[in-house]
Amino acid sequence: MDTTEKPLNFALIGAAGYVAPRHMKAIRDTGNKLICALDPYDGVGIIDSYFPKADFFIEPERFDRHLDKLRREALSKNGFENRKVDYVSICSPNYMHDSHIRLALRNNAHAICEKPIVLNPWNLDALQEIEKETGKSIYTILQLRLHPTIRALYEEIKKGSGKKMYDLDLTYITSRGNWYDRSWKGDVSKSGGIATNIGVHFFDMLSWIFGTVKENIVHLHEKHKAAGLLRLENANIRWFLSIDYNDIPENIRNAGKRTYRSLTMGDREIEFSEGFTDLHTDMYREILAGRGFGLKDASESIRIVYQIRNEEPVGLKGDYHPILKMMGR
Repeated sequence: MDTTEKPLNFALIGAAGYVAPRHMKAIRDTGNKLICALDPYDGVGIIDSYFPKADFFIEPERFDRHLDKLRREALSKNGFENRKVDYVSICSPNYMHDSHIRLALRNNAHAICEKPIVLNPWNLDALQEIEKETGKSIYTILQLRLHPTIRALYEEIKKGSGKKMYDLDLTYITSRGNWYDRSWKGDVSKSGGIATNIGVHFFDMLSWIFGTVKENIVHLHEKHKAAGLLRLENANIRWFLSIDYNDIPENIRNAGKRTYRSLTMGDREIEFSEGFTDLHTDMYREILAGRGFGLKDASESIRIVYQIRNEEPVGLKGDYHPILKMMGR
């Protein structure tokens, strides 16, 4: 655990979500405190494992009022413990991120938001203005940039940048059950669709390593799967994303696994399946040390997934992902 003279105060939005425990652990392991949390679903017993004294709200209006109350009490300096919230961690559904970031800054707190930080590129411009107005910062979780294997690849490519083009294939299949289509994740207006839901962190990682987009071609775009070709400054990347269990290679299914991830560069497999345990905590340490990733860092991946969502698929033309042939597309 980090040691600091004064622990910072955190609030958390989306406490019942899948990724929320990683944020709770990161807050605890950096030596800070979770003061309050919000979620419309009240099955949040996981909080007891980290911060059992945290206040909990199911209504955003009361949560907002609570943050404002703590801020005003701190200004009055009446000798009580200062419980003003310094950071708001945001783990809510994608389409709510913009509003919850604004809620944080409006209450004089920095925001730490899960990816995608927003769904549309123009939302970033508006948030930049709010950062200037409030003097508070907006950070996002781009934890793959901290993965040891990915960092090593970044350093390797940067040493040879401009000297050659690389050819990569990205395949990520993470099967989801029937619940997916009934949830906000299955609503493209709320989640951004398949490429945003499960692909945005990969697109961030790849554009961080290989440079900005030169061409973004979509070959296939369905509700549960998508594929395309991303031409970056230093790489051509054929990608395939799916939540369909039937797309997982047979040998992987026979091993009882429901997820398949592969990133190849030429004949070389880039293996990064392990090493995710503490990346959120590492991300928090970077943020608290003033080295966090902000709106500018997130912008390229937001543009990529927005383009994928709105491009007309060209079909199986040109250089497309080999898995499409195997699927009989």
